[in-house]
Amino acid sequence: MININNPEINVDELMQRIREDVAKRHGQVQPENPTSKSIISNSTATFNHIFYHIDALLRNAESRSITRTKWPDNFNKFPFNLSIIKNFQKIALKILSYIFKDQREVNFNLIRALKESVGLNRQLIEEIASLKAQMDERLNAVDTSIQGMDKRFSAVDTSIQGMDEHLGAVYNRVSEIDNNLDHVDSCMSHLQEYLETMNSRKQLINDHLKTVDAHINTVDEHLESVDTRLEAMNERLGAVNVRVQNLDERDLRNDNYLKNDLVQQKRLITMFLEEARRRLPEPFSQEQLETFAKEEQHSLDAFYVAFEDQFRGSREVILNKLKTYLPIIQEAKVGTPELPILDVGCGRGEWLELLRESGYKARGIDINRVMLEQCKEKGLEVIESDVIAYLQSLPDASLGAVSGFHIIEHLSFPILMKLIDETRRVLHSGGIAIFETPNPENIIVGACNFYSDPTHLHPLFPPTVKFFFEQLGFLDVKLLRLRENRLEDPLQLIEADNPIASHVNPLIELAKFNFYAPPDFAVIAKKAQ
Repeated sequence: MININNPEINVDELMQRIREDVAKRHGQVQPENPTSKSIISNSTATFNHIFYHIDALLRNAESRSITRTKWPDNFNKFPFNLSIIKNFQKIALKILSYIFKDQREVNFNLIRALKESVGLNRQLIEEIASLKAQMDERLNAVDTSIQGMDKRFSAVDTSIQGMDEHLGAVYNRVSEIDNNLDHVDSCMSHLQEYLETMNSRKQLINDHLKTVDAHINTVDEHLESVDTRLEAMNERLGAVNVRVQNLDERDLRNDNYLKNDLVQQKRLITMFLEEARRRLPEPFSQEQLETFAKEEQHSLDAFYVAFEDQFRGSREVILNKLKTYLPIIQEAKVGTPELPILDVGCGRGEWLELLRESGYKARGIDINRVMLEQCKEKGLEVIESDVIAYLQSLPDASLGAVSGFHIIEHLSFPILMKLIDETRRVLHSGGIAIFETPNPENIIVGACNFYSDPTHLHPLFPPTVKFFFEQLGFLDVKLLRLRENRLEDPLQLIEADNPIASHVNPLIELAKFNFYAPPDFAVIAKKAQ
């Protein structure tokens, strides 16, 4: 137990000294500005020094607050009897210890409270130092931000200065625009006056235009009357042109006919006169008379050429029709120099011309000298000969194809059989025969159009012609009914959902079959390999 009855310890004096020292040191470290950073930076060292001094005082006070067991050393200097002094010393120390017992407890409690206070203050100082470090970091961040803001404010100041300069230029430009607007206002005023003048003139012009429109309407009425008369005249002129064109075509055909006929008659007369000059004064022999008789059959050559020009169609029409057979020739691989094509009754030579343009080797035969002359003028290879006689003059298997367009209807039945038989003989193995003729399945053709040519003998029924070729040794005989570029069928069947379709469609099909059947057909026959 601490003895507080030590006469050498003056507690009040000790506390007073502590207070003065703390106040003195607090006054020395008092900053001029308690809110500045210098206070915070110096406070830690100052307080540590104060706490060190307080600790020394507390240790001194604690050493003095314990119970004494002997006199102070200064009392030993007096000349007392030792034994007496020791006894008195013990008594005196006990008395003092008893008297200052409470004071020692108070002093001890005060010292312990001061120690705890000093410990708490040290903790507070450490926390304050930690807070100071945190504040320093935050202040540094704030300083950095402030420096960045200063830079940005500098840039903003520069931008503001530029904007001030730009605004000055804009202000100057606005002033110029104001001046220009004043000028524009002046011009608009003059323009308004001019527009008012123009409106007045426009009104006068409108009045004049109304008068002109009235005159124009009158003129339009007269022009409509003139247009009507012109249209009527154009129609009449069109009709006249058609009649003139028809007359021109007829005159051209007649002219060609007359020229060809005159040439033919002149040739016959010349031949007759030459023979008569050679035979005079002797009479004509039987052979010469037969020659004259044979020449008589050519007296109608020019007439038949004119007839075909009138009724069969132009060369362009015939060429378009004949193009149907080119794929057949190509597939048969004929028309070469070794396997040429023979066209019997070649006529005007349309088929020969088409074959030559397609690169095939072909020649034709006919008995019409006028047509043969026309073919020769085009550079086509043609021969004047009777078809049966010419075929009989050819060796076996010497041709690749034999064709005849609208010839077999001119032949009698025995001659037709000879034609088919000789054709098969002269064809090479795999060669083809192509013969086209009018199709009597079409009632209009069989009953009317066929007989427009007086040299036609009789229509040939398609299955009958096919039968002829099959019986005379041809294989793979086909019938090709020809409609393209020849006849358009205008009849259309009624839709099946129509109530009258079941009654009317059979009649339409009957009409289509009889009146709009293909007008021509061809027989395509191949010789056996």
